[in-house]
Amino acid sequence: MVDNKPENLVELLKLAVQRYKKAEAFKYKQDGKWVAASSEEFYSRVKNVALGLHQLGVSKGDHVALLGETSLLWSLTDYAILSNGAVNIPIYPTQASHQVEYILRESQPRAIFVLQGKQLDRLRSVLERFPDLKVITPEPGDGPFIKYAELESSGAKLNSEKPHLYDEISSQIQPSDLASVIYTSGTTGEPKGVMLTHHNITFNVIQGGLTIRTDENDVALTFLPLSHIFERMVLYLYTHFGTTICYAESIEAVPQNLREVRPTIMTAVPRLFEKIYDKITKTAKAASPVKRKIFNWAMSVGLRWAQLEDRGEPVSPLLELQHKIASHLVFSKWREAVGGRIQRFISGGAALRPDIAYAFWGAGLPIMQGYGLTETSPVISVNTFGANRIGTVGRPLQGIEVKIAEDGEILTKGDHVMLGYYKKPEETASVIVDGWFKTGDIGHVDKDGYITITDRKKDLMKLSSGKYIAPQFLEGLLQRSPYIEQAVVMGNKRKYPVALIVPSFEAIKEFAQSNSIKFDSRSDLYKNSKVVDLIRREVDSLTKDTADYEKIKRIALLDNEFSIDGGELTPTLKVRRRVVEEKYSSLIESLYPREAAAKG
Repeated sequence: MVDNKPENLVELLKLAVQRYKKAEAFKYKQDGKWVAASSEEFYSRVKNVALGLHQLGVSKGDHVALLGETSLLWSLTDYAILSNGAVNIPIYPTQASHQVEYILRESQPRAIFVLQGKQLDRLRSVLERFPDLKVITPEPGDGPFIKYAELESSGAKLNSEKPHLYDEISSQIQPSDLASVIYTSGTTGEPKGVMLTHHNITFNVIQGGLTIRTDENDVALTFLPLSHIFERMVLYLYTHFGTTICYAESIEAVPQNLREVRPTIMTAVPRLFEKIYDKITKTAKAASPVKRKIFNWAMSVGLRWAQLEDRGEPVSPLLELQHKIASHLVFSKWREAVGGRIQRFISGGAALRPDIAYAFWGAGLPIMQGYGLTETSPVISVNTFGANRIGTVGRPLQGIEVKIAEDGEILTKGDHVMLGYYKKPEETASVIVDGWFKTGDIGHVDKDGYITITDRKKDLMKLSSGKYIAPQFLEGLLQRSPYIEQAVVMGNKRKYPVALIVPSFEAIKEFAQSNSIKFDSRSDLYKNSKVVDLIRREVDSLTKDTADYEKIKRIALLDNEFSIDGGELTPTLKVRRRVVEEKYSSLIESLYPREAAAKG
């Protein structure tokens, strides 16, 4: 247990370096091999880059933008910016050019770090519109940019000349100082800048650490975007508690990197667990009848065992024995596929399917589902060892209050709540009332304090009958199908809900081959009556337990996936319903033929 509590994020790093002195504090891939960086080496580089920024004129309160993929360099740069008392403005690498321009115009940074050459090429025309903006990049090419290595070396020179300067500058940081303005992607309009102080984030780090309980013996693999506060806060937490941080090469390389670094803890989003689960079940279906029978038996045993554990009920000696056999025959291979040492996954960002949570728990890979928003630094609640209730997002962290408003909205109060939205006092006043932040989520709290989320308040749809439907809930059901990649439910002010569905091409292609369906293109395949009937059966099966008014009456299959580039998804992969509705308005109208006829 860590006794001393840092008052700001720079002090957090300094104390961690003094406390642990780890030879392998960070690991990353270089030229195909894993390379380790010690905590002292990392801190020395942070000082040099910070002083390099100081020489550029960056001082306390200045804004510095940071655009790059998750890497050691991102973390190092983040601490260097903060060390000057400056404010980090992180920008998603996937952010559309016009949004990057909007963020730069509103936040007015003195400098921007662009950590990958491909991003520099993509945004060159945007950056040229800001002639006074200093652009720092490892690969400047032929542009009027500052080379990262030169900035670092000039800072190293200043550090050798004035060894106390870094401490003098960083010691000026106060807990109430602004640490970051993080632009939320926004599903309806332009991004909003969320202002988080050093205290906001360090409070979340300390309270989150008490709940997650990681330490210097743990090894973590990180791959989620650091431009999002979730993974960024988690990396601060790992640093504070001495956990070794390993940076994945890319999202695509995560399966291989898991086996290489063999982490004990990892944060992820539900989609990753869904992909792992789908791959395992697909492999089982293709196995021999005997192996398939053993797999199905093991899954059944794991489910019964996990459900009893979840409810806190005793497991019989027979079931315990069966679970050990299932673990040896089936689940051991599952665990080896993720490195063989994982003690717990932490999941956030979206709802985790209960069937997947039970399957992983039964396999000895518990997933702790949490909940939070950028505006809450970000964690509000999380499940923990010994208190993991599937289907919920856990109980609030210590020092955090949660209550449910009369209309079902989740409200929260505490030191985790943001300072406000940057340059948007009216919007800030509309979401923070008497210290209570309106999350925009609908949910409830049970008698033991566990929070369950049902939908986003603004996403709730009112049918013409007056009944309300929760589209995210219905979309979650549909996306349990191995044949459905994406689904968006529509129905506001209509007689019934409909769904726009992007089929899983690989799964549908296999179905076509096994059913002798010939096709020339995706569009051709998705128009085939057998494929449409298959998806219709999946929809009906998955929604059979919903109320009649919630049932999906009509569906349309789309050739192209919803994407960030297409504008249908935010950088955090949330659906922009308004964009989808506008883009597919004619198709949606065709799903309501009687209404269209009546209008005609």
